[in-house]
Amino acid sequence: MAFLTNPPPAGIYIHIPFCAQKCLYCDFYSITDLCLQDAFIEGLFREIAATKNQLTFDSLYIGGGTPSLLPHNQIGRIIDRISAQFNLEASAEITLEVNPGTVTLESLKAYRERGVTRLNIGVQSFQNTHLQWLGRMHPADAAKDAILWARAAGFDQIGMDLIYGLPGQSRQAWLADLHQALSFDPEHLSCYMLTCEPDTPLDRMRRHQEFKPMADGDVCDLFETTVMELSGQGYPLYEISNFARKGSNSPDVNRSRHNQKYWTDAPYLGFGPAAHSYLNPVRYRNHRDIAAYLADLYSGTLPIAEKETLSLEQQLMETVFLGLRTLEGISIQRFEEKSGRPFNVLFQDILTDPELKKLITLTPEHCSLTFQGMMVLDSIAGMFVDRI
Repeated sequence: MAFLTNPPPAGIYIHIPFCAQKCLYCDFYSITDLCLQDAFIEGLFREIAATKNQLTFDSLYIGGGTPSLLPHNQIGRIIDRISAQFNLEASAEITLEVNPGTVTLESLKAYRERGVTRLNIGVQSFQNTHLQWLGRMHPADAAKDAILWARAAGFDQIGMDLIYGLPGQSRQAWLADLHQALSFDPEHLSCYMLTCEPDTPLDRMRRHQEFKPMADGDVCDLFETTVMELSGQGYPLYEISNFARKGSNSPDVNRSRHNQKYWTDAPYLGFGPAAHSYLNPVRYRNHRDIAAYLADLYSGTLPIAEKETLSLEQQLMETVFLGLRTLEGISIQRFEEKSGRPFNVLFQDILTDPELKKLITLTPEHCSLTFQGMMVLDSIAGMFVDRI
């Protein structure tokens, strides 16, 4: 196996584990006891101080949870600690997740002044009935206010999260959300299909037949609607759930620099409970429990719950699956550098199958999925994985 050439810059993720209340669908680790904020910040700073790394980092993503529940001075302190500890480029993308109802014009101005360059706003829907069903605390008007305040605070990189595939949701209702989002001229949109993650309240409701999930075919129709509508408005899909507005000088300038690391085998460090880190070929994750996380740190131990060295086979499987999620697809050069095997020979039967011609696009540099192929991503990825 050859070593990868020109390794990409690394990213840093900070997990803020606090929420005012848990949403029905969310399986990210969070707690509602806000009294632990000071203890968490102290523990987080201990974890950062105990981590040594010489990589160059060009992105910092502060997610959760609801990071905007923290006072702006705490967000500023986190950014300062990361900058002091690691080689964070001066032009790094620094993203903060915020929820409507937890921000004001003043707090957004403060985040901007403390170094945040990009906001990701958890809108989910602009319709109150959908927000209530999802268990969101904010009304639709609060989302609109947050977006307008973000612009007024000076942010020129604003992304929004939206959810589709709700029970009984019509194409017209989903288009209404998309059109409302587009009216604010955001740089980025993440459109996620509603999924019933195990052990979430939504999954328990499904098992108790408290609602009827949308049929797969109808969800695919909404995905097609999303891609066609947004691409027609200048927001091409670049990953199966992510769309970025075309820039005048660079078509990919508005993509999330940080999130692309997860799909392109770039290294990243994660801090906070339940955060993951990846330094090829090692992946590790922290305790998914703030008490265990803090107990380790206060005793002078890094809060690692699980550590795994990926085999070559596992690395190649991830390269295939994650690559096929993106517009560019699998980098054939990267795959061959990792595997030491010719891509076109290894997957010859797939690449020459006439029934798959409309689903797969092959160039000398990349293997990617067409729009139709992305609708059956798991099936096609499984074909590739079976041949590794």
